[in-house]
Amino acid sequence: MSTAAPALADEKPGGDKDQPKPPAKMSTVGGARLGEPGTQVKLKANAPVLPKELSGRSWIVSDAESGEVLASHNAHWRLPPASTLKMLFADTVLPKFPKTQKHKVELSDLAGIGAGSSMVGIKEKETYTVHDLWLGVFLRSGNDAVHVLSAMNDGVPKTVKDMQKHADELQALDTHVVSPDGYDAKGQVSSAYDLTLFARSGLQKKDFREYCSTATAEFPGETKKVTKGKDKGKTKRESFAIQNTNRLLTGDIGISPYKGIAGVKNGSTTNAGNTFTGVAERDGKVLLVTVMNPSSGEPHAVYKETARLFDWGFKAAGKVDPVGELVAPRGADTGGAGKGAPGSGGAGKDATENAAHSSEDGSTGMGTALAVTGGVLAVLAAGVFVIRRRLPLPGQGGRRARQDARQD
Repeated sequence: MSTAAPALADEKPGGDKDQPKPPAKMSTVGGARLGEPGTQVKLKANAPVLPKELSGRSWIVSDAESGEVLASHNAHWRLPPASTLKMLFADTVLPKFPKTQKHKVELSDLAGIGAGSSMVGIKEKETYTVHDLWLGVFLRSGNDAVHVLSAMNDGVPKTVKDMQKHADELQALDTHVVSPDGYDAKGQVSSAYDLTLFARSGLQKKDFREYCSTATAEFPGETKKVTKGKDKGKTKRESFAIQNTNRLLTGDIGISPYKGIAGVKNGSTTNAGNTFTGVAERDGKVLLVTVMNPSSGEPHAVYKETARLFDWGFKAAGKVDPVGELVAPRGADTGGAGKGAPGSGGAGKDATENAAHSSEDGSTGMGTALAVTGGVLAVLAAGVFVIRRRLPLPGQGGRRARQDARQD
């Protein structure tokens, strides 16, 4: 027999009565329960209870493969997304340019970057490969890299339009895109549900998986004249190390890398607070967790609350009834009836097998959290929307990441 947690507007473990309250009714994409305010969960006998130490305004735990939502809290509350919106940017723009393509940066490419933005350190008049730029987006959440890629995509306005169109195709109807990088902008909102859709769609792409799971890399620096030695008078371009700002991937003081983590994206702005979407695997189960704007004041709260929800989700697998589902993109072939039916977000056995025979995975990234060649995650093959299981994801240790900007 299933039991349902109360769905009160201000019902939130560790909640603060002074915090803003979600709308009484929200979108019902993915199921009616997801449109209700408060915590939604259906516990079976012997199911673990949800963690008490949760203060996020919105969060969601879902099975990345079946699309089942195991539990949620204000899943469709439209909130500022910060740099987690870069998942939509990458899912939209990444397929447009080969990673070997080169681009010489002009001053106009860097126009309009918000004050206090996180930057990877792109320099005017220097040439970068598309691969370099995506490392800057994913590892350092570089708004400068986003703006250069947007310039290559015929400008920020067109990129915003492309992102909005793609969000609509994914049925991410809570999302309104104003800036491609997630920087605070009037009217720019998304939701824990939509951010999870962006992650799930992005993870269908090999390059997206590689970049979001890369812990460390070398990034091209500035070309300078050599002033000493035998090469004096010549020019030389140095490189510098960059590290992923996802603390569950690389760790930090007071927080350890999460076992089985493989991405996806973190964010932080004044209006959004801290936001995070992660994917992790344990014992053959792949989960997605999104947390938006925790208010506890706990150091690294967004990561610690995400880890608690991952821990709960892995323990709760098979012990809860779903409260909703992650829908598939509009018009996607999900492989037939049942969980593979359009809009279900799942995939049938035949679709999974077909995808397995028609894809090739590989990785050339540096310091990746998983060997993509033997990892669990997703493929989009022959128009079939599936999540394919192969081998477990290893955990990833890493050096302490630093955050030097007000937005990431």
